Amino acid sequence: MFNRILVANRGEIAQRIIRAATELGVETVAIYSEADADALYLRQASETICVGPAPSAQSYLNIPAIISAAEISDVDAIHPGYGFLAENAQFAEVCRSCKIQFIGPDPETISAVGDKVNAREMAIRANVPVVPGSDGPVADEDGARAVAARLGFPVIIKASAGGGGRGMRVAHNEPALISGFHAAKSEAEAAFGDGTVYIERFVEKPRHVEIQIIADKFGKVLSLGERDCSVQRRHQKLIEESPSPAISEGQREAMSAAAVRMAKASGYNSAGTVEFLLDPKGEFYFIEVNARIQVEHTVTELVTGIDLIQEMIRVAAGEPLRFEQSDIVTRGHAIECRINAEDPAKGFQPSPGLVESFVPPGGPGVRVDSHCFSGYRIPSNYDSMVGKLLVHRPTRQEAISTMRRALSEFVIEGPKTTIPLHLDILGHRDFRAGVHDTGFLERYFG
Repeated sequence: MFNRILVANRGEIAQRIIRAATELGVETVAIYSEADADALYLRQASETICVGPAPSAQSYLNIPAIISAAEISDVDAIHPGYGFLAENAQFAEVCRSCKIQFIGPDPETISAVGDKVNAREMAIRANVPVVPGSDGPVADEDGARAVAARLGFPVIIKASAGGGGRGMRVAHNEPALISGFHAAKSEAEAAFGDGTVYIERFVEKPRHVEIQIIADKFGKVLSLGERDCSVQRRHQKLIEESPSPAISEGQREAMSAAAVRMAKASGYNSAGTVEFLLDPKGEFYFIEVNARIQVEHTVTELVTGIDLIQEMIRVAAGEPLRFEQSDIVTRGHAIECRINAEDPAKGFQPSPGLVESFVPPGGPGVRVDSHCFSGYRIPSNYDSMVGKLLVHRPTRQEAISTMRRALSEFVIEGPKTTIPLHLDILGHRDFRAGVHDTGFLERYFG
């Protein structure tokens, strides 16, 4: 086991990693930017180091500064959390060259699954279902027309290096195809430095279901069940739950087996997520691999009782997984609401600033993961998520009732938050019946 690790992140996930490491008896070094000098997680780390000013490029994305901090503090490993450098193969490679263990997949694996075209081809070889689409990248307008003619409209143009909905366009006809093709390429080039795109048939009214996997360095890959992430806005998830109300036990087993095949094909070790679309007919298709811990990993922790951050640390330290697939049993139903400092009434406009009062809810089955406190000032420089509210109850309907109660108790005064929207969503008949899809939020809440 490591003696000391550096946490290359901020906010809620930094706090989460520090807690997990502390319970393992591992010291932690927390980095921070000047904007985060009063952050709560800094009080919980063994040591803290400022790595730069507020802009991410000069702090949390500053690889030389982070490596210098790691060397100065004499750490054995670095945990990147999610976002920032978590899926940056170059960062993982630099860690390896400096003889610092990267707590995540190998850089070669990150590169292989991070390229969406390559990951799609890998999935096909591993007999993992994929959405019908182009054979590799699409280079020009003629190529786009040919693919669309073969698939039929609607189609979706996707950036090979994309994520979070960037570099993605849906086309229902040829003019939209051509304009969307160029828009996706331009956006991908600007966002990722890579304008490569490919085209797939557009799956209408799908569910978004993902499988959590964990793998060690000895070839063992296990599935920890699924999460349904269908409540989302512009491909950004707002509510996640497990188990999914949309799949049967047979579909669950088939999805899990496909996820394990995909992980083995990529040589994966660490925690990761294999994401799928589920169409209205019950067919599922591979989307991508997230080569990191997810925001919503906590949902899986609640239903399985497994601390995923601790398992990531153990695997990175060279320990074999301590359990078999037969040991993984899910119990009850868990729901997570991402609480963002945004104003849904004004197009989800960010709402940074002083948190005048912060009183989290409690009671049976309630968990709050948040770095906020009364008197905390939410910076305008970073993601707007201020915390995650989770519930775990015996049934889905009980979980919904507890979540509505917990949301109504949650006091965050000062910034606008998404709590009122979450209450509306949980009260909607389609969500309560479990028949919502990825278009649910735009369809009913604009």
